[in-house]
Amino acid sequence: MTTTRQEQRTLTGFTVGTTATRRVEELATMLHRRGAEVRHGPAIRILPLADDGELFEMSESLLRNPPDVVVITTGIGFRGWLEAAEGWGFGAELAGVLGSTRILARGPKATGAVRAAGLSECWAPESESTSGILARLRGENLSGCRVAVQLHGQRMPEFTAELRAAGAEVIEVPAYRWSRPHDEAPLDRLVDEVLTRRIDALVFTSAPAVTNTLDLARRTGRRRELLASLRQHVLVTCVGPVCAAPLEGLEIPVIFPQRPRLGSLVRSLDESLPARVRRLDIGGNHVELRGQGVLLNGELRPVPPSPMALLRKLSEHPGKVLSRRELVDALPNGGEEHAVEMAIGRLRTALGNERFVQTVIKRGYRLALDDTEMRALAQR
Repeated sequence: MTTTRQEQRTLTGFTVGTTATRRVEELATMLHRRGAEVRHGPAIRILPLADDGELFEMSESLLRNPPDVVVITTGIGFRGWLEAAEGWGFGAELAGVLGSTRILARGPKATGAVRAAGLSECWAPESESTSGILARLRGENLSGCRVAVQLHGQRMPEFTAELRAAGAEVIEVPAYRWSRPHDEAPLDRLVDEVLTRRIDALVFTSAPAVTNTLDLARRTGRRRELLASLRQHVLVTCVGPVCAAPLEGLEIPVIFPQRPRLGSLVRSLDESLPARVRRLDIGGNHVELRGQGVLLNGELRPVPPSPMALLRKLSEHPGKVLSRRELVDALPNGGEEHAVEMAIGRLRTALGNERFVQTVIKRGYRLALDDTEMRALAQR
């Protein structure tokens, strides 16, 4: 019971956005258990394999002319491939052909799927990356070798180009493919919430989800603004290094666990997100600014978006008087100085103590920090 209560506290007051398509409920449950609010905007749609004509043709070609080496990149892709072949009436025959080849599997998920099918891999890299497989194949004579590569949702041009340069005949197997979701409205709303700082952490579980999210922002004229938010305000969390690579290439800070698993991802988020909060002592009370509210002496006080924006602004300049004009710029939707006065009133109501935010006549507002807090700030 103690562990459960602790888990429920760690992400209390935070809102986490997720773009996942698979295992969404499992991920949401783990986040809810730790106290987080969850917003979901699927960024991808997995196309049905049974209707994939290219996969059907590639599978038939492998039956006619078996490969020498098969590279399995994902467990879900390999399982889906065999299931589709079963539906087409040649599942057992395909499994037999694959069983007579050398199978290289990328990591434990791919390895597990291979073994579950009654097959055996000859090698798998510890890094769970295709670069490890490529390094392994570089040490072999690939001239005239027929290599089948099960794609992981998108083309792998650098990987396949290097194999072809080494003399291999490469057969690309699109075991599953990504597309935009039929309805992009939830993802569009999620991007809006990121831009208005109503999302504290954004979770990606696949590289195509990253690509599609950025593409949506580009098509709607918000890409630059989204990149700025991801670099400055949002904790971006990925399931592993492959997923993180497109973001890191854009100089976006990303955290990801050592083991690419949902549970490990949530634990990384669990450790990193609370460490980002601003902590202050105001009026004899310990205050933690969480994403969508305040922990006041350990109790969550929800705060609406506009008052929360002003509280963040004031906390960025603790002890300093900020004018109404300065605070107007912090409001999510802008406004006039009267809007600041209204938001400050709502902030005081949400915190349950009007003395937390002091009015300095004709000058503006400041947080009523304790003397010890003020002295500590002065020494920094």
